[in-house]
Amino acid sequence: MKVIVIGAGIVGACTALELLRDGHEVTIIEAGEPGGRQAASYGHGCWISPASVVPMSTPGLWKQVPGYLLNPDGPLVIRWQHIFKLLPWLTRFLMAGSTLAKVERTAKALSTLLKDSPERHIALAQSIEQPELIRREGLLYAYPDRSAFEREKLAWHLRQLTGLRWQELDELGIKNREPALSSHYRFGILAEAGAHCIDPSHYVASLVAEAVARGARVIKAKATGFSMQGGNLQAVKTDRGDIACDRTVITAGVWSKALARMVGDRIPLESERGYHGVISAPVSGPAHPVMPSDGKMANTPTVQGLRLSGQVELATVDTPPNWKRVDILLDHARKTYSGLPQAGEIAVDRWMGHRPSTPDGLPVIGKASRCEQVIYAFGHGHVGFASGPISGRLAADLVSGKPPERDLKPFSPQRF
Repeated sequence: MKVIVIGAGIVGACTALELLRDGHEVTIIEAGEPGGRQAASYGHGCWISPASVVPMSTPGLWKQVPGYLLNPDGPLVIRWQHIFKLLPWLTRFLMAGSTLAKVERTAKALSTLLKDSPERHIALAQSIEQPELIRREGLLYAYPDRSAFEREKLAWHLRQLTGLRWQELDELGIKNREPALSSHYRFGILAEAGAHCIDPSHYVASLVAEAVARGARVIKAKATGFSMQGGNLQAVKTDRGDIACDRTVITAGVWSKALARMVGDRIPLESERGYHGVISAPVSGPAHPVMPSDGKMANTPTVQGLRLSGQVELATVDTPPNWKRVDILLDHARKTYSGLPQAGEIAVDRWMGHRPSTPDGLPVIGKASRCEQVIYAFGHGHVGFASGPISGRLAADLVSGKPPERDLKPFSPQRF
């Protein structure tokens, strides 16, 4: 069939490759450059982690909302100017994590997408003859002491529930692995199954280039809607004209919301704005990916330098970035690695992007309500990069009418 993939982020790239493998004729519509700075796939924390099953919303979170509104320096910030617009999403968000049973269901569903994510990325990187882009060196969670680890009891319960295994490191063990880490951290958890990508931008661009080499075409345009006849899809409308197709897959991140509404689904999708700062050529820092427990941020060595990523800021998509969020990441990194230069002594690349997030923390993977020829694969929040390969496979299965490899009920567009 003629299939259009709307969006060339990690999910779109993987979807295109899977569709080509199934023998379809593939067109990718992307307004920006594949792997470009406009995409969430560009700026995330680089982690490919089966441990990322812990939803943002957990029991008792509602008590902290006033603090999120008042504290501009916390790891989760709600811009009060947008509170009324975000209120429907926030209400669903708090309800989604209101009980232990709910968050356990969410964790189990996320695990179906993440449990073999390192292996899938390793195989994908090998298939494009760039295996060096994915490194499986484990992911380190650093704590001041064991009691700090035990205060995160729920998170590690969910990880254990979904089959994650890990190694505990004492003060000597953590120092041997990461000599540059501050002596403040004396206990660690090494999730040995985890992997990371050292250059997400190049990786995504290379996947799209591979799709083109296998016969796909890329059209630089913005998808604006759909041409239908008798309830059947005829074409995808773009700002460069209509493009005929038999099926289309929406993988356009936070911009998928408007397209889904055109085919019958009101998806409560909002931007969890994330930030990163990349310190080029750092003289000190981690040799492997580290997440300090008191910073809630990923510290990851990349080709460009040390990437410090994290923060959750709830605001509208068009709100200007608050670059103080990057300063917070940098300040914490200087405490985490005492050898890092002070402010003004380092070159920093600052970035802000949009995590496309649903209130229940699960992506939307399924068929549109009014037209089964329109497939959704978006809304992955914090796990989009890691789950890109399996999401692409699932979307391709829906296009071809094959039984999907994983249970799609938790990700149904109609669950809202």
